[in-house]
Amino acid sequence: INAEYGVESLIGNRVSAKVFDEVVGGLGDSEGATLYPKHIAISTISSKFSRSTTPSSAHLIMEAVTKKLPKGGNGVILVVCQRRYVFACGSAVARAFPTYNRKTGDDAATARNVDVAFYCPDDTSPIPQDDVAVLDATAKAIRLAADIVDRPRNHMTCDDIVELARSVAAGLPNVEFMTKRGETLNEQGFGGIYGVGRAAETEPALIVLSHKPPGASKTIAWCGKGIMYDTGGFSIKGKTTMPGMKRDCGGAAAILGGFKAAVECGFKENLHAVLCVAENSVGPRATVPDDVHTLYSGKTVEINNTDAEGRLVLGDGVAFAGKDLQADIVLDMATLTGAQGITTGTSHGAVLTNNAQWESSAVAAGLTSGDMVYPIVYAPELHFSEFKSAVADMKNSVASRTNAQCSCAGLFIGSHLFKDWFTPSPISWIHVDMAYPVHVGERATGWGPAFLLTLFGGFSKSPLLSTLGPVIPSDQASKRPKHDD
Repeated sequence: INAEYGVESLIGNRVSAKVFDEVVGGLGDSEGATLYPKHIAISTISSKFSRSTTPSSAHLIMEAVTKKLPKGGNGVILVVCQRRYVFACGSAVARAFPTYNRKTGDDAATARNVDVAFYCPDDTSPIPQDDVAVLDATAKAIRLAADIVDRPRNHMTCDDIVELARSVAAGLPNVEFMTKRGETLNEQGFGGIYGVGRAAETEPALIVLSHKPPGASKTIAWCGKGIMYDTGGFSIKGKTTMPGMKRDCGGAAAILGGFKAAVECGFKENLHAVLCVAENSVGPRATVPDDVHTLYSGKTVEINNTDAEGRLVLGDGVAFAGKDLQADIVLDMATLTGAQGITTGTSHGAVLTNNAQWESSAVAAGLTSGDMVYPIVYAPELHFSEFKSAVADMKNSVASRTNAQCSCAGLFIGSHLFKDWFTPSPISWIHVDMAYPVHVGERATGWGPAFLLTLFGGFSKSPLLSTLGPVIPSDQASKRPKHDD
């Protein structure tokens, strides 16, 4: 990434100024042209947006770059945008370059260099090198998350992500690494992670990376759902719904990538990445419907759907974040429900939180970063009864799929963080369901790291991230404003 090139040095040897001006002058919104094939392609991105869509139009850039950039050889991408959109546009460009490729022959992956430069008509001064470093770290985090999600089960197992997380921790200054696996999970009460993953060939795991800088006054925990493959268990998926379930680790992938970039960019508070990793398999030791498991919260769960497994592992994760890590703010991120796409669509993640100010901040961070989110209804008094059980504290799947199913799934996770829904708690909780934005077609998008870096930008030493980040809510859940305020 280099913002110091002149525009003419990038494209002057490919096309004359006269031809360039004529072509650009004739393009409308969302149009494109190719000049001197394989030499230069021009795309315009629509400037039309509604209040729920990012004004950067970053969500359109990945497709434009993927379609227009030649597949082989070195190249240059010049993004012309306002200075405040550089972060979102740069993140979007990174999504267009997935790293996982097992093709052979002419389509085999080959090394090449692609320079990404920005020209900002409203501010033509060079982008500071500190900001360039943030853009670079963010791009790498996005591509790391996408790489994990793109890899099939035989190339990304529970063992593999444990070792990948270990290597990420080893490459960061003063980051602690801890993991609990297999029977240790069972012995220590992690009934959700253990119950989901005990039938798999590779052991389930709770993975924790911890960044604890001097002078920190807050503790933040990011918890990610890492189902490395989801067959559905005994509530097994069909032949058309199981393909693609390698992507069910998208939450953990985003958390790992986001954590790495946050630490590299100078996160000022205590930050923990909690990865809840398992493979939901069928076998003699697999959980079956009617089983009752005790989660790390101490609450009991009657299993009525083994394909509702993500909430079980994250229930353990958020309980650990609250009890052991003493987190002030807990965010969980997951490819949790098919209902997310029905509720907020394929471009927006769904955000559910007990704190009205964090809800507003999450929406703002989505619009700024390009990883868009939209709030879903938070009304536990109306929805949590869907999990009523005659023999346990709750079931793991709803009685009715027509009663805010996406919200219900999030509430299940939150129920293992809080004693109940109406006892005041100092913990702010943010749940993000990103089942559909995690991919476009058959490719992962690397959704999540840019959102996390922006949402928590106020906790970063980076001038860019602290400027982009929304106002950090000062109140905690126990002091949150009422809904009608």
